[in-house]
Amino acid sequence: MAEWWRTAVVYQVYIRSFADGNADGTGDLTGLRARLPYLADLGVDAIWINPWYPSPLRDGGYDVADYRDIHPVFGTLAEAEAMITQAHDLGLRVIADIVPNHTSSEHAWFIEALAAPADSPQRARYWFRNGRGRDGALPPNNWRSTFGGSAWTRVTEPDGRPGQWYLHLFDESQPDLNWSNPEVVAEFLDMLRFWFDRGIDGFRIDVGHGLVKDPALPDLGIDAEGLLLEPAPDDHPHWDRPGVHEIYRGWRALADSYPEPRMFVGEVWVDDPARLTLYLRPDELHTSFAFELVDPDWDAAGLRSAITSATEAAALVAAPVTWVLSNHDIPRHVSRFGRPPRRRERWSADRYEFTGLDLDLGRTRARAAALLLLGLPGSAYLYQGEELGLEEVTDIPDHLRDDPVFHRSGGSEVGRDGCRVPLPWEPTGESFGFGADGAWLPQPTSWSRLSVATQQHDPDSMLGLYRRALAIRHREPALLAGPMTWQDSPPEVLRFVRSGPDGDVVVVVNLSRHRVRLPVGEVLLASSALPHGELPPDAAAWVRTTSEASSSPGIVQSSSG
Repeated sequence: MAEWWRTAVVYQVYIRSFADGNADGTGDLTGLRARLPYLADLGVDAIWINPWYPSPLRDGGYDVADYRDIHPVFGTLAEAEAMITQAHDLGLRVIADIVPNHTSSEHAWFIEALAAPADSPQRARYWFRNGRGRDGALPPNNWRSTFGGSAWTRVTEPDGRPGQWYLHLFDESQPDLNWSNPEVVAEFLDMLRFWFDRGIDGFRIDVGHGLVKDPALPDLGIDAEGLLLEPAPDDHPHWDRPGVHEIYRGWRALADSYPEPRMFVGEVWVDDPARLTLYLRPDELHTSFAFELVDPDWDAAGLRSAITSATEAAALVAAPVTWVLSNHDIPRHVSRFGRPPRRRERWSADRYEFTGLDLDLGRTRARAAALLLLGLPGSAYLYQGEELGLEEVTDIPDHLRDDPVFHRSGGSEVGRDGCRVPLPWEPTGESFGFGADGAWLPQPTSWSRLSVATQQHDPDSMLGLYRRALAIRHREPALLAGPMTWQDSPPEVLRFVRSGPDGDVVVVVNLSRHRVRLPVGEVLLASSALPHGELPPDAAAWVRTTSEASSSPGIVQSSSG
C-alpha cells in the first residue's frame, strides 16, 4: 500500500524501557529484535523508535551528539540495520526519531562553536548572542526554557572571560540550531538520506513547530503578575513560525525521491487545528499527531468536540488524522482517566496531579478509549505498555529520577519518568523479565499481574482486547478506511458510523452512568461484558450493521448500571 501511513497503527518503542538484551538494566536493540515477533503478533503496522543516537542522555536521548550512529548502550549501527531488515521481514515498517531543533552540547558542532570566537561560522550554526546590561551579564532576552529557568546560558570563552550567551529552549545541554544557516539545512538533508538509504521508512519529527526563530529575538510581553505572555499564534518569536514550512518542503522532496516514498509524522503543538493543517499540505509533512484526545477529561462533549475539530481541519488538506492517547511525554491515560475531574485547564505531571486515583476505573475507561481510538478514521500511535494497561508510576524515589524537568524545577515538577518505566514481560523476577536483575527505573510490584506473560493467553485481558481490535480493524474495510459520520445519541454517549462496501460499523462509547442499548447488528467487539445486550457505563463497542440500522438513532437510555 503506497500510502500505508494513512491508516497505519504504529507502536512507539521507548528503547531504553522496552527490552534489555544484555542485562545492563537499559533497553537495547538486542532486546528489541528479540521482541519484534511480539509486535508483529500484536497486529501493528509499524514501530516508531525514540532516539537511539549517541547522546549524553541528559534528556533521554533528545540531546543528540551524532545523528549518524547508534548509542553504544543501545547497540551498533550494524545491529540497527539488521533490526530494520528483520522488522521488514515481519511486515513491520520502521520510523526513527529526528531531533532538528537542537543538538547535544556534546555534538562536534557545538564543541567547535565553544572554541571559536564570536561571529565565527562555527557559532553561526547556533544562536550565540552578546548579553545585555553591564558587561553583557544579562541574557539577550527574557525567553524561558520549556523545562524551567532561562532559555539562555552564558559561556566561558577560550581565554577564560565570561562570554556570549547561547539559546536553548529546552535544557542547557540542548543548544538550539540556527535554521537560517544553509549549512544546517544541508546537514539535515544529508542525515535524512543516510537513514533512508539504510531502510528507515520515515521519521517522527521532534518539536516540529520549532526550528525557526525571529532573528530579532524580541522579548516576550509580561503580564500583571510578572509572567511571560504568549503572543498571537501567527507571530510567536520561536514557535510555529512561517519559515518552518520551507524546511519541510525540502524534506518532502527528498522523501518523495525514493522509489517507495518515505514518510514524516510531526510533533506539532499548536492551539488551532487549522494551523496544524498548514504542516499537512501535499508538499510538506504526511501526518502530524492530533493531541486532541490527550486533553479532555472522560467527557462526551469534550471528546466529540476534539474529534470533530481534528477531523474537519484535516479534511481541508485531504490529510489523515493521526490519533494518540499517550506517549513518552504525557502521563499514561489509565491514570488520566482514573483521576477525579481536574481543576486545571490542562494536565501537568506535577506531584499533586494524581491524588485520588481509581486505577480500576481508569483501566475500564482505557479499554473503552482503545476502541474509540482504533475506531476513528486515520492512523493511530500506541505507546508501549498501553496494550498492557500500565498506569503512570508516581512514587519513583527522587534520587532515581532522570528527567531534566524534575531537576530544573527543583523537584516541584516530577517530570516524565512515570510514563517511561521499563515494561514487565514476566510476572516474576526483579525486573519482571525486562532483561536484567534491575531496570534503570524501578517497576511497581503490582505490574506482575500486568505482564505480557500474564495476559498472553487471556482474550479478555487488555492485551487480548488490543489484539482482537487490531485484527478486526485490519479485516473490516469500514474501520480501515471508511468515512465517519456522527449519529444521534444521548448527551453522554458518543456514536458514529464508519461506512464500508461490505457493511457499516457503528462505534458506540458510553460515558454516562447508565446502560445504553446497542444498535441492531453483530457485535464485533466490546470493551466490557454486555449484560442483557446493553452497553454498561465506561464501555465501548463496535457493531456491524446494515446501512438502515446504522442510520437510525438506535440507542436509548436504559436502566442504571
